Amino acid sequence: MSQVTTIATSQYTRYNTKVTKNRAISEPAWIRWTLISIALLFLSLFLFIPLIAVFTEGLRKGFETYFAAITEPDALSSIKLTLIAAAIALPLNLVFGVAAAWSIAKFEFKGKSILITLIDLPFAVSPVIAGLIYVLIFGLQGWFGEWLMEHDMKVVFAIPGIVLATIFVTFPFIARELIPLMQAQGKEEEEAGLVLGASGWQIFWRITIPNIKWGLLYGVILTNARAMGEFGAVSVVSGHIRGLTNTMPLHVEILYNEYNYAAAFAVASLLAFLALITLALKSYVEWQTANNALKNERGHQ
Repeated sequence: MSQVTTIATSQYTRYNTKVTKNRAISEPAWIRWTLISIALLFLSLFLFIPLIAVFTEGLRKGFETYFAAITEPDALSSIKLTLIAAAIALPLNLVFGVAAAWSIAKFEFKGKSILITLIDLPFAVSPVIAGLIYVLIFGLQGWFGEWLMEHDMKVVFAIPGIVLATIFVTFPFIARELIPLMQAQGKEEEEAGLVLGASGWQIFWRITIPNIKWGLLYGVILTNARAMGEFGAVSVVSGHIRGLTNTMPLHVEILYNEYNYAAAFAVASLLAFLALITLALKSYVEWQTANNALKNERGHQ
């Protein structure tokens, strides 16, 4: 009798779920098309049209002017500095993000909530304020200004300051992507590996990393995109020294302020192109993550 009741309850639940889904997709056609039209209109106004405008304005005076704008020395210097800042910030954030996520998801310790709050700090603090903090600490009149000057070292208005500002605004992305993923996966597989005699490094490389690889790649993509497009914090600590401390966003601002619109939009189109690549990679990772989740769900069934 109990088994019959269980089967009946299961069938009733499936029936209710099916009815709910049918109701969800059986709204009047005008409601669906209205919502879709609003979404497309919003995307057109704030995404598609601006992107098209950037590439159109960049190529308005022809390919020769376009390539001259992106290959002149100051532009090449800004591209190089942007890539350097991203190349240094990314691996450091990768190490921090994995370590922080692993600690928060796998262990209980005092100050855990404080660590989570600190990870979220760059989301709450304006990048401009972050830049001012670095000026206060490492600037000529800052806390370590005299010591740095005595040892002939520069942080603010130099590459180290730009790298520090980039690291600050980007370090939450990998950790915030991995924490919920690791928490959802639990500790069972790691504990099983430990019981079977695996070392900590073996557990990390053979169990933890394979389980989080797509989430990790997703965080890396977002971190890299933010690193290359950061403006506020980098603008404060860079000093706007043309050809030396200008990243691509800062170089675009200078060109635009000089009414050199063709060159400004040409360099901006490079940033837009990098954004499109990032979007494509992000979509691919999301697709792979969804496929893996579906495979795991089928495997458990």
